[in-house]
Amino acid sequence: MKVEENLKSIQEKIDEACKRSGRNPGEVTIIAVTKYVSTERAKEAVSAGIGNLGENRDDGMLAKHEEIGHAAKWHFIGSLQTRKVKNIIGIADYIHSLDRLSLAKEIDKRAEETVQCLIQVNASGEESKQGLSPEEVIPFVKDLEAYPYISAAGLMTMAPLTDDEEVLRHCFRTLKTLQKNIQDLNLAHAPCRELSMGMSNDFGIAVEEGATMVRIGTALVGE
Repeated sequence: MKVEENLKSIQEKIDEACKRSGRNPGEVTIIAVTKYVSTERAKEAVSAGIGNLGENRDDGMLAKHEEIGHAAKWHFIGSLQTRKVKNIIGIADYIHSLDRLSLAKEIDKRAEETVQCLIQVNASGEESKQGLSPEEVIPFVKDLEAYPYISAAGLMTMAPLTDDEEVLRHCFRTLKTLQKNIQDLNLAHAPCRELSMGMSNDFGIAVEEGATMVRIGTALVGE
């Protein structure tokens, strides 16, 4: 199926989710997760009107960026090794996986301008998931003040792979509550505007619960 057709279907589902929850669809950014597809397929996504691409490996991002450049914004959505920071600084518009101070230190050291970072939260408590526990997030956000090139632009989580709607909603609501608690602190370095949550199987629920970024791969660009 063409990306354009997939995008239309996904946008309709987002519009419906926004209508159910009293939100403006313009508040939700679709990130096409292109990590498993070719550069040509990523180009097709951009041609279809998608302005945000997500990659989880530095080499994948670099290869596609070489062809696509600034025709899209780039989101690094995978686990980021400290030694790989130098490869994506200046290319990634957003880093969705900030989860430790050693990584913050390296980003700050390498950056020449403010880097928009999302703090990765293990909102489900699964041992297999990376990220900070909800209890660790506020102290971590406060510690980020020491790194002037980092803006805590928001939070990111990955929900469990389940059809249990209540489990999913609990996960997303945890992130939304954390966002509000951070915003209440009024920290200049942590506006926390973004909630990156929801993927191909659960983005509708995520939007209902406040997602501002949904990361969609299979349902949008295929496998």
